[in-house]
Amino acid sequence: MEIEYLRDYFFNKKQTTESTPFDFNTLVFKVCGKMFCICGIDLFESINLKCYPEKAITLRERFAGINPGYHMNKKHWNTVDINKDVPR
Repeated sequence: MEIEYLRDYFFNKKQTTESTPFDFNTLVFKVCGKMFCICGIDLFESINLKCYPEKAITLRERFAGINPGYHMNKKHWNTVDINKDVPR
């Protein structure tokens, strides 16, 4: 997956915005002012995605490329390694 594919996908959803509130290399996507995705711009190797707690656990068990959110609340966030066995 490339970052442009991700951006195009998110911008097809209503009220999606993007910003760089932390630094110029960290892209944050929001809906109605709430973060749901964080990813690196230069090193686009993984993305942090917000998820319902029950679904987050199910996805981690199903795919080796999905793990508890790196530097995030492990209950609500997953880190997805886009170079592993995770489908689009």
